[in-house]
Amino acid sequence: MRTHHLRQHLEAGRTAVNAWLSLGSPYAAEIIAHCGFDSVTLDLQHGMFSRDAVVAMLQAVSTSPATPLVRPTRPDPDEIGWLLDAGAYGIIVPSVHDAATARRVVDACFYPPHGTRSFGPSRGITYGGTDYVAASRETLTPWVMIESRAALDALDEICAVPGLFGVYVGPNDLALDLGHPAGGLISDEVSAITYRINQVAHRHGVRTGIFCANADEAAHYAEVGFDLVTPGNDASLLRHAASQRIEAVRAVEWAASEAPLAVKPESTSGGY
Repeated sequence: MRTHHLRQHLEAGRTAVNAWLSLGSPYAAEIIAHCGFDSVTLDLQHGMFSRDAVVAMLQAVSTSPATPLVRPTRPDPDEIGWLLDAGAYGIIVPSVHDAATARRVVDACFYPPHGTRSFGPSRGITYGGTDYVAASRETLTPWVMIESRAALDALDEICAVPGLFGVYVGPNDLALDLGHPAGGLISDEVSAITYRINQVAHRHGVRTGIFCANADEAAHYAEVGFDLVTPGNDASLLRHAASQRIEAVRAVEWAASEAPLAVKPESTSGGY
């Protein structure tokens, strides 16, 4: 089966940098995937695209060494199975508030006797290899999101679910559910909670990931011990790069407008 580079990266004790795609463009997915990210996640929950775009985007990511992941719209076993059939090597599942739901997510990722996934890997075999069914149990990575008070209360039980590979913190939904503002940098109050999530998950041998507002925040969470960090999504990258280029041009324009008027030197050539 094709190597799960992200899994190898994490098992080697290194921090993974994950891209997050919301725009729905296979071309953009290909460009991002070739930038050096360890994994690329397609966001079906909040991304501006539907299932119809998923296969083309997974194909685009597959041209690079980055591992393809998908966030489904909800913890639906049928949707999870279809996304794995399409070639996702990992699933980051939202709206998981208890251990029972986490268990259903894990079961949906694996074939019997380890789970309840229906046979029909389609592109999974094309991408993964002819031994896909036999090797998928040791290769695919189920993640569940911790983004609610209920999930925090059930954190130990969720992390104890057999076969769960990782928990992924959704700081904005978590902040909202705890009565804090969402958007922008993670607040100190929510940050303290994320540290506890990291500690509890690692105590159970489960990996941790987190969505961050920017590169500096992602570097901070890598430093405190998160295994996978996401430095914003493709829309924020595009917006930031565009703003920087506009500001660079405007700065020259503003500097020129504030400079003293240049005096044209007198001609000494005897011209017209």
